[in-house]
Amino acid sequence: MDLKPVLHVLGLLLTILGASMVFPMAVDLLAGSSNWKSFFIAMLFTAFVGGTLALGNAQDRFTLNTRQGFLLTTSSWLVVILFASVPFMLSDIHFSPADAIFETTSGITTTGATIITNLESMPPGLLLWRALLQWLGGIGIIVMALSLLPFLKVGGMQLFRTESSENEKAFPKAAQIAGAISLVYVALTAICGICYYWAGMSAFDAVAHAMTTIATGGFSTFDTSFSHYDTNHAEILAIFFMLCGGLPFVLYLRAVTGHPGDLLRDTQVRWFLGIICLSVVMMTLYLIFYLDEPWNVALEHAAFSVSTTITGTGYANSDYSAWGAFPLTFFLFLMVVGGCAGSTTCGIKIFRFQILYAVAVIQLKRLLYPSGVFLPHYRGTILSREVILSVMSFFFVYALSFVLLSIALAAVGLDFLTAVSGAITAVSNVGPGLGPVIGPASTFASLPDAAKWILCTGMIIGRLELFTVLILFSPDFWRR
Repeated sequence: MDLKPVLHVLGLLLTILGASMVFPMAVDLLAGSSNWKSFFIAMLFTAFVGGTLALGNAQDRFTLNTRQGFLLTTSSWLVVILFASVPFMLSDIHFSPADAIFETTSGITTTGATIITNLESMPPGLLLWRALLQWLGGIGIIVMALSLLPFLKVGGMQLFRTESSENEKAFPKAAQIAGAISLVYVALTAICGICYYWAGMSAFDAVAHAMTTIATGGFSTFDTSFSHYDTNHAEILAIFFMLCGGLPFVLYLRAVTGHPGDLLRDTQVRWFLGIICLSVVMMTLYLIFYLDEPWNVALEHAAFSVSTTITGTGYANSDYSAWGAFPLTFFLFLMVVGGCAGSTTCGIKIFRFQILYAVAVIQLKRLLYPSGVFLPHYRGTILSREVILSVMSFFFVYALSFVLLSIALAAVGLDFLTAVSGAITAVSNVGPGLGPVIGPASTFASLPDAAKWILCTGMIIGRLELFTVLILFSPDFWRR
């Protein structure tokens, strides 16, 4: 396998990562924190390694085959996580390697689980770095979903090749598509930040929360997350922009190029919004009739909790794991749903549930009418056997990963609820788990290092759609 294209891209990514460390370093310098030195050293080291790899493996013609694509997808995230954790290890807080890698993995994968307590006393540069990691991870996820995963045919993502081809007619090169998506991403972040500032946040908090909201990451600058704010204006804005992050960004491109109606006509978007509305109504009624909350408070808590869970953002304005058995079970399963393909969310994704539903309906019809000919459709197109098998395999491997992670977490001493919700929140990149240990009102700091390494593994394989990582362990992959 020719590794030069892979190493060249890794070098470019590390160079960008090193350059991005300038911002938290500048913030610490302006705040008078000595922590700026950790970013300065990490920036030089990361930029040097990245520049060496990029220049030493530059080619006149850049092409990727399937094996190089798989290797690049996984290695890029692993390498970025490793180098992005250096500022944590060198910081004045003295993170252990397990804690530094855990926090970085959670940031880059936009999971939002944290081991940090007393955030208000942290150097501002580190708080900005956490937000910046999630923001960079969010745009990386979108680009990966639009370019690499359809090409690699992972988990049914080949369905979106046609969508990419249509945009290539308007933007002839893949780089231009990524650039256009990035502009939309930056614009949404800027609008979100301005709205947060208008709602009463400081400029620093507005920028940090805007980056983690659009990325559906959920890192906050306060231990109490959105409960820190007395007004509900910020929460309403957060709900809106979390849902924006859960929609396909390619449809935003269609909207700004003269097709705004495509957002609401898309079946995946309608399913996504429909599931959210139904969930909010159910949870609101539960809070009103079983917990005696006023209807306006119940609606606010339900809408915020459902939005932050299904998009995998992980913000909290209340501890929904303490609401009772029904919400506990409901949110546990809501964690796996995720948002739309081509968004910053993770989980199983809406389109896979649509395909599974279409296949199940066809199977019922075949049982009723054995002589009939029935074919499953998605967006008016007949689903190929390859796509169906790919999606079914994804469901199986997702369930298997959840089971293995749960068993592994239980084996290192975690109780049942913590192990199960920790496994789901890791492989679905949701953020907080359930219960008193890792719930919305707690952090992952109390977990043993072994559990943190297991959760890091779950976050990475979940973010990279499972098969992208698992295929590297196949001996056939490395044979000529």
